[in-house]
Amino acid sequence: MSGTRERLLVVCPGRGTYNQTEWGSLLRHAAGSEWLTRFDARRREAGLPTLSELDGEMPFRQSLHGRGEHVAPLIHACALADLLAIDPGRYEIVAVTGNSMGWYIALAAGGALEHEEAFTLIGSMGLMMQEALIGGQLLYPWVDEQWRPQWSRRRELLALIGRLHGEEERELYLSIELGGMLVFGGNEAGLAALSEALPPRERFPLRLPQHAAFHTPLQREVRDAARERFTAAPFRAPRVPLVDGRGHVWTPWSSDPQALWDYTLGEQLVAPYDFTAALRVGVREFAPDRIVIPGPGATLGGATAQALIQLGWQGLDDKAAFQARQAEDPLLISMGIEAQRNLVVG
Repeated sequence: MSGTRERLLVVCPGRGTYNQTEWGSLLRHAAGSEWLTRFDARRREAGLPTLSELDGEMPFRQSLHGRGEHVAPLIHACALADLLAIDPGRYEIVAVTGNSMGWYIALAAGGALEHEEAFTLIGSMGLMMQEALIGGQLLYPWVDEQWRPQWSRRRELLALIGRLHGEEERELYLSIELGGMLVFGGNEAGLAALSEALPPRERFPLRLPQHAAFHTPLQREVRDAARERFTAAPFRAPRVPLVDGRGHVWTPWSSDPQALWDYTLGEQLVAPYDFTAALRVGVREFAPDRIVIPGPGATLGGATAQALIQLGWQGLDDKAAFQARQAEDPLLISMGIEAQRNLVVG
């Protein structure tokens, strides 16, 4: 591809990507940057610990760093540092998507929000969800050990929702279609019944710490508060096509900013987020040469690879084939892995 820029699909990370192993990654890549100084000043004015303090001075504590008002802007800042480091001379970003909270980052990465505006939205939504903390999320895989789809297992898992929901004050919903995993959202009674019904499998079923029942009707209260608080004014048509959690494409030439606001602070909060569909549309509609996941961390890489295997993208049909291709010439670049980050930075 000499003389031609490679096409990238950018996949922005969600809430679960900044953990103890990622502590320090923001300052490693963004210390002294003008935009991080502005972000820190905004948080200091709001009486919150700065991102630099959280990432560099305060020892990692899940109870602190995992809170929505801290972890959400930390992840946004880490992703921004990586996005700004991609070499524009060698790579062209042809579309942007994200997983769950990554949709807000995608809005900024695609130009539908300025990063300052996204920083306000992300921090505020993180705080609102943390203060409400309605319900929770539970993760369970439906693919086999080689990441091959087991469709009958998936049907059985989805059937559990219908069987358990509504009994004994249980609320249980599909929250996220996450590659080879399903994320369930529900109240405590619903999640407890689901945990009991699911056969143990390695570390699963896995309850996600400090996660509310995102993308379910349990978030209606947060949705209504967010729509009152935020106007559509900062939203604009993106500069780069965006693929949302339904697989819908928002293009620079046809997007209505009011509709984009309505989805972001409406359906997106209370209906299932189909990350797998977003990837399917991203690779089929925009034919990227590679897929890039900004940091922090690399936990989204597995789910992304599982979705690509389901699609048979580039001939991938199982985990071994994916790993062999990654060793030879990576199709999927997780910038939270330093060696892979170095492949795309300027």
